[in-house]
Amino acid sequence: MNRPNPARIDIQKMSGYTPGEQPDPSRPLTKLNTNENPFPPPKAVLDAILSATKQNLRLYPEPSSISVRQAAAKAYNLKPEQVIAGNGSDDLLTMVLRTFVGHKQLVTAPAPTYSLYETLTKIQGGIFKDTPWPDDFSLPIDDLIKSNAQLIFVVRPNAPTGHVVPLADIAKLCENAPGVVVLDEAYVDFAEDNGLSLLNDHDNLIITRTMSKSLGLAGLRVGLGFTNPTLAAEMHKVRDSYNLNRLSQAGAVAALDNLAAYKPGIAAIRNERSRVTIELQNRGFTVMDSQANFILATVPKDTLNGEGWLNALRNKGYLIRYFGSDPRLADKIRITIGTKDEMDGFLQAVDELL
Repeated sequence: MNRPNPARIDIQKMSGYTPGEQPDPSRPLTKLNTNENPFPPPKAVLDAILSATKQNLRLYPEPSSISVRQAAAKAYNLKPEQVIAGNGSDDLLTMVLRTFVGHKQLVTAPAPTYSLYETLTKIQGGIFKDTPWPDDFSLPIDDLIKSNAQLIFVVRPNAPTGHVVPLADIAKLCENAPGVVVLDEAYVDFAEDNGLSLLNDHDNLIITRTMSKSLGLAGLRVGLGFTNPTLAAEMHKVRDSYNLNRLSQAGAVAALDNLAAYKPGIAAIRNERSRVTIELQNRGFTVMDSQANFILATVPKDTLNGEGWLNALRNKGYLIRYFGSDPRLADKIRITIGTKDEMDGFLQAVDELL
């Protein structure tokens, strides 16, 4: 029997999110495409995860991740009731959409930016509309406010550009936005400042972070959300039950208790980011100023196009990211900052292709 497709029509029409390419285990490749930390977590974090494997794993984890929320509150000078934990920050974004966006309500973000926002909005039954970055990549505050969106996402540092907008602009947006503002700080530990100080003055602000980047725990999938207790309580209602497993909770607590141990690795990534930026500029690339752990480079004229660089570098053993579906990014490639040895090899591959 040939039954009609039972999926919702809007799901049939949409495209799913496409994550960065994962290498085939049979062919080792250097991953410079998914913004992971090239350095392992501190020993204290690994020891905590190992210890958790010896606990009674037949039992469910604590459902609200209270130990993680308490550790985060202590680390960032907040209250536990202001913190919500997720299975990666993507889980938190899903909670935000579930909580604040209804059928056909509008969601917007300065674009280009993280493409998952559009996917999650469509899954929720909402409407996503880009608000383009102006040529100078300043925050388009007036356009965002005039959109009358129920929910506004701003990534800081932005992905895939790596640039930041002034915190004063975020504050102005929160003061005038008709709905909720989400400040996505996935890469903020590589930046010069952060938006936590804005929480006290703006009750429509939610800040999301991930432990997958600066804290080197992408494999555990841990995200944190910071907001006022009222919004956090509403988000808890839609959170998946037991959304953070025992190992993830143990690793997250240990990471939050040992943030100082991450500073040398973060500093090394920042330094390497500056070096590689200059090296690529010397080779004819145009590179945006970045405060993230990646850079966005416009490829030199009269060489390969963006997709050509993606394929050629893969053949040389290096995975990078190319966003060919967005015409604004067609001549650009995004490169995660790895170790010095990894970036030396990457630059050698670039030289060979040039």
